[in-house]
Amino acid sequence: MTAHNEGTQQIEGVGDQVKALRSQLTAPGAPFELEQVQLRDGQWVSAYRNAFKTFPELLNSARVHSAAEFMIYGEERWTYARFFAAADALACRLQKELGVKAGDRIAVAMRNRPEWAVAAIGAALIGAVPVLLNSFGLGSELLANLEDTTPDWLICDADRFERVREGLQGKGPKLIVVDAEAGDYAWNELIADGHSGYDAPVIDPDDQALILFTSGSSSRAKGVSSTHRSVCQSIFNIDFIGAIAAMTSPDAVARIMAKKLQPTTLCAVPLFHISGMHAQLLISLRHGRRLVFLYRWDAAQAIEVIRKERVTQFNGAPSMVQQLIERPEFKREEYSGDLSGLGFGGAAINPRLIGDVLQTIPGRMSGIGFGLTESNGVCAACSGRGFEERPGSAGTLSPIIEVRIADLDGSALPAGSAGEVWLKGVSLMQGYWAQPEATQAAIVDGWFRTGDIGVIDSDGFLTIVDRIKDVINRSGEKIAAVEVESCLMQHELLDEVAVFSMPHEVTGEQVVAVVVGKAESHLTEEQLRDFVAQRLASYKVPSKVFLRAQPLPRNPAGKMLKNSLRKDVEHLL
Repeated sequence: MTAHNEGTQQIEGVGDQVKALRSQLTAPGAPFELEQVQLRDGQWVSAYRNAFKTFPELLNSARVHSAAEFMIYGEERWTYARFFAAADALACRLQKELGVKAGDRIAVAMRNRPEWAVAAIGAALIGAVPVLLNSFGLGSELLANLEDTTPDWLICDADRFERVREGLQGKGPKLIVVDAEAGDYAWNELIADGHSGYDAPVIDPDDQALILFTSGSSSRAKGVSSTHRSVCQSIFNIDFIGAIAAMTSPDAVARIMAKKLQPTTLCAVPLFHISGMHAQLLISLRHGRRLVFLYRWDAAQAIEVIRKERVTQFNGAPSMVQQLIERPEFKREEYSGDLSGLGFGGAAINPRLIGDVLQTIPGRMSGIGFGLTESNGVCAACSGRGFEERPGSAGTLSPIIEVRIADLDGSALPAGSAGEVWLKGVSLMQGYWAQPEATQAAIVDGWFRTGDIGVIDSDGFLTIVDRIKDVINRSGEKIAAVEVESCLMQHELLDEVAVFSMPHEVTGEQVVAVVVGKAESHLTEEQLRDFVAQRLASYKVPSKVFLRAQPLPRNPAGKMLKNSLRKDVEHLL
């Protein structure tokens, strides 16, 4: 038998095993039993029968971990007991002293730190809706988020406060600043002991629970509104993914169990992302895991923290994973020996990086996934043996999401055909907050159009092969090309602008701009990059700006031919 045939047999084996386990785990009476539920809009969808029904139920289940360590930030160490003491105090005072009711929106904007978790979870405990702002944004971007979602409160750190201070003068939400003597109320007084407790909120599973932001393909970030049911189903789905991985990878699980360590995640992705909020903060709460926060990403610091805190899991953007495994210390047992695996997500992945990970730390629970803010991260995922044998795929499909590979007219294509990935199911968003037109454009008859081109094989593994939407994915941060174009076009010496993605070995994709200046403008690339940097978050600044003397290419209908421009600049990169 040839090596090729042996590999084919292995691939077929893991596919058959996953199918059998999926049927076993979702059967009546099984831990992940499925049921049909009717949503508020009348849709009937598949859901996990045993998942929590509301966000507060999910959060309160973590109180059993009281004595365990929960969060580490620099020299600060928080137990679950300390965390819930602060979150309960905040919830009580917001509700009983400051009049916050279930359904009221409370914006949170700060770097990853324990106070972020206290603010978001304290609000959710009383049924308020955390509005998780993109903390990388400049003042204008944060103010736009606030204007679109009109929260009653903003809880932020001093850095974010300085960014919005001038724009909020005399208007906007009430302010709480967690690390400065500013705002309308003192943070330390709000989280102090000596309160009477909060009253449990009355909540329906289909009520709004959470708003996160996504750039999509528009020039302004959109607030993605999700229900209690969709958030809870998403968290339970992560457990399903873990069960499949464990049952297909018994050797890796035995290795983890032999270490007898508290599961510990190095959290370097932003908590305002689905990957940070759901897959790291909420799943850690649910299972009594530890989270270690970095002040900012630095691979040298990260590898030292992994050693010192005996970190067992790191999930991050591919660029972070690459920087980590390239550290010379990573190959030493005292630095990487406790890692149960590495996780990818959020950006295009260089196949060489996957190969490097599998070669450097083989036989562990490394994994990959594909999901969107609009689906609460649910679609496909795999880790352990499934990832090792299907490294090019995004994983096997979730039982609670329907996936259609759609033709141009929306009709379903057969297995093995490439088409746009459409999603329908219990975890989908309610819609874009206060943007009905954008919602109608994205959701067709209950199906969310992802804008990604994918293929599903006969075993139910999804592979993403391309993207339709004009979105750039730079180290996991989604950037709307039109937003950068709009920014550049504010420059009075530019006539035309085109912004698009190009591959990048470290960040997955990079932002590239091609511009046409007015006659005798004499602009430089550095001037234009500085112009964007003064107006948009640093990750949105083009890596390269090419100045062009001729008009940009267009078709007879006037549409910009970006593929032509990509070919023109490819050799220059």
